[in-house]
Amino acid sequence: MAAPEKSIAVLPFENLSEDKANAYFATGIQDEILTRLAKIAALKVIAHTSTRQYASRPGNLSEIARQLGVTNILEGSVQKAADQVHINAQLIRAATGEHLWAESYDRKLDKIFDVEREVATAVSEALKTRLTSAEQQALERKPTNSPSAYEAYLRGLAYALRPGYERDTLAAVEHFSAAVKLDPDFALAWAWLARVSAQGYFNSAGSDVAALRETAKRAVTKLTQLQTNVAEASLAEGYFHYYCEGNYDAAIASFEKARQLAPKASEALQALALVTRRKGEWQRSLEYFRQAIGLDPRNISLLSSNAQVCSELREYSLALKIYDRILEITPDDAEAIVNKAEIYQSQGNLSQAAALLVHVPSDPTSEMFSTQVKQKIFERRFADAIAMVNNVLGRRDPSLRDWEKAYYWSTLADLQQFSGDTAAAQITWQRVKNEIESLPRTQGREVVVYAVAAAYAALGDKAKAIAIVDEQAAQEANDPLRAALFAEIKGRIAVYAGDKNSAIEQLSVGARTPGISISYGDLKFDPIWDSLRGDPRFEKIVASLAPK
Repeated sequence: MAAPEKSIAVLPFENLSEDKANAYFATGIQDEILTRLAKIAALKVIAHTSTRQYASRPGNLSEIARQLGVTNILEGSVQKAADQVHINAQLIRAATGEHLWAESYDRKLDKIFDVEREVATAVSEALKTRLTSAEQQALERKPTNSPSAYEAYLRGLAYALRPGYERDTLAAVEHFSAAVKLDPDFALAWAWLARVSAQGYFNSAGSDVAALRETAKRAVTKLTQLQTNVAEASLAEGYFHYYCEGNYDAAIASFEKARQLAPKASEALQALALVTRRKGEWQRSLEYFRQAIGLDPRNISLLSSNAQVCSELREYSLALKIYDRILEITPDDAEAIVNKAEIYQSQGNLSQAAALLVHVPSDPTSEMFSTQVKQKIFERRFADAIAMVNNVLGRRDPSLRDWEKAYYWSTLADLQQFSGDTAAAQITWQRVKNEIESLPRTQGREVVVYAVAAAYAALGDKAKAIAIVDEQAAQEANDPLRAALFAEIKGRIAVYAGDKNSAIEQLSVGARTPGISISYGDLKFDPIWDSLRGDPRFEKIVASLAPK
């Protein structure tokens, strides 16, 4: 199918500044121009998340246009020195290389909004698009009158638009906070501050997670006072409801409003896909993903989330196809390789999983390391797995996040038990009980709950272990995705407690429930289930999950 004539992708702007630290400015200008173009209803505009992996001035424009499903490409460069900015921009018909429009701008920083508006207007005219009065007003609207606030905002935006590392989230919070301090009425900066703070809270970023929730709440309250009617504000409100409150219905209402305000953007659709997944509305989630990917076809984060949902539904072949698509876009994407290996582990194909993992460095500082540990456990190479876990705990224990501490210490205890070293396992379980129980239960709280409950069960207090799991499960009752995790957790605790009937009952429930880690490979190879092997009821559950 031919791409629409009035379709465009904005490639990353080249940073020509002598000070390479000004790269944030080029990133921000590209995104701001793209955002203005997206306000024009007649244009199809590809999101920055699909274009950021390309070079600033690639030679294969026709191939890039084909990959993105567009006819036109906007290239540009930015050079910043103090408060002087030089911007070049050119619009190219990708198939022929024809330059439809080009312009250079030399402005002071306080006039940068004029450049963004002029570029968007010129592109619209070059593509023979008539602007409505509302669109013209939207293009002319200035988000702030403070150049210094805008510069701080662009710095924050450069961090916020990265794939999502803890240090980037905290840096974004810092710069957006500076922006709203310089201009308390800067709605876009408040919106982004709320969004990244809520994300940081959800992911337990930094040493003061509670403060991130308060920052997000304060930012959302300010947005309400400003009464701004922009998609970014509704997205921010939605993420606060989602990440900070767990109020999924309120989040959906906010995300739907954001979608109406920016119908051609993928962000609201992706948010809706994620929150409906949390509610267990799986087909609805998949449909939102389908629509979002149509608008943002090379967004790695979006594709990865879609693949995760397919995996949770045990639609492994679909998930593998999506990861292959990711690897076509970024061939050395270690996370995609590891995620593919996890699917093969779930299918019970350990040889294929091992063949993939051999290409991923064994890095104890990586979150992907746990998949490599699991491979050793499934292969029953317990000594190797113990060495790997001890390597993590020896090198990272002080810097491990709470759920990581719970995971690695409880895994070590399990491995010691599997290896027959009961005395060492008891010592480790006592440490888990003493050190993990007091940890806050925010991100990954099910891992903390499991570790503590398993410790009590392994140390002989079965009633306390069951009570811990039941109490947390009751708190998760309004979250079908998270609540489903507790079928497997209850099954594991029942094994520790020696209650085979309860374990099999929980596994039977889990095997019929999407979104949990119970899989054919898990039941087939994890030593935790060894006491159940040979029981016809257990073997029937295993057979029901066998790859078709």
